Amino acid sequence: MAQDRLLAEIAGVATLAEPVRRALYLYVCGQQSEVTRDRAAAAVDTSRSMAGFHLDRLVGEGLLEASFRRLTGRSGPGAGRPAKLYRRSQRQLALSLPPRSYELAARILASAVDASPSAKLRATLTESARELGERIGEDAATQAGAPPDHGGSLATLDDALAATGFEPERTARDVRFRNCPFHALTEEHRELVCGMNLALIEGVVDGMDVAGAKPVLDPVPGMCCVCVRVEKK
Repeated sequence: MAQDRLLAEIAGVATLAEPVRRALYLYVCGQQSEVTRDRAAAAVDTSRSMAGFHLDRLVGEGLLEASFRRLTGRSGPGAGRPAKLYRRSQRQLALSLPPRSYELAARILASAVDASPSAKLRATLTESARELGERIGEDAATQAGAPPDHGGSLATLDDALAATGFEPERTARDVRFRNCPFHALTEEHRELVCGMNLALIEGVVDGMDVAGAKPVLDPVPGMCCVCVRVEKK
């Protein structure tokens, strides 16, 4: 069973070795909504047929999901054929050679914290997450050079959190995250993970000293439980 899983992970990673296929996968994953074959092809500068071949290969490997929907908003005769749309799947690739199980270690630690009646233990976890976030934010601010303006600070914040795996998505009033780096733990330890995420992102914002940015818990389906409210300037 363990070997079968390892071989499946290797096959999934190998699928992305082909440059056009990898570009298509990264493009689809970076979009806020499903994309058509034509849009994906144009984005990576390849033909529609070539894009379709690679996209369907990614679907076959479980890295993307496909659905069909009419884009005209009409139905019945003359409405046209449904378009095939692609989006990122829920499959997670984690390959380590030789095999390591950091996720298992994380599950054990999270279970221990959840099972402990000690409020001090949870407080220590929150403090540690915030301190780590502050270091990440300070490092990002240092690399950015001179203190940027408000828009620049938010862009640097986006970059810092993207490097941590959160996949920021800017809206008119906040920054949301299309990915939770600790997603594997959320089903069993949601409250714990959400609190840790909040403390970590608070630390990043504080470490960068981003004015008018306030991380809050605001769960939305398909998104990280934390978002950053942005005060308009």
